[in-house]
Amino acid sequence: MTKGVDPKISRRLCIKPQEQSQLQPRSRSPLRVPGHKPTDWEKRFLLWAGHFKKPEDIPETVSIETIRAAKTTLRVKVSYVMIALTILGCIVMVIEGKQAVKRNESLTSINLEKKAQWREEATRSTSAKS
Repeated sequence: MTKGVDPKISRRLCIKPQEQSQLQPRSRSPLRVPGHKPTDWEKRFLLWAGHFKKPEDIPETVSIETIRAAKTTLRVKVSYVMIALTILGCIVMVIEGKQAVKRNESLTSINLEKKAQWREEATRSTSAKS
């Protein structure tokens, strides 16, 4: 070691503080209960996800991991339904647009008709006031 340097200072620069080494993350908290009593909604989630066939089959306590897995399964199913509805909505809009073209309707013509109607109403209101 070099002369005139305090050994505590040099150790402190090279070694992590003891406070950090004592705080080790625990995988499970000591207060965690191994089973969880599912609520009515969680029971429905378990049934809809297919983990149980009937409400009578659901035990009094279920693991949190089972409930999380059921919720994840339902999230995936809901996302699939939303994707299907989006595609269906797009198809319906394309069909309606093609039918509107056959009737010679377009957004431009509809907007021009509305503006012409508003102008007529404005001229009527100004002529009625005079």
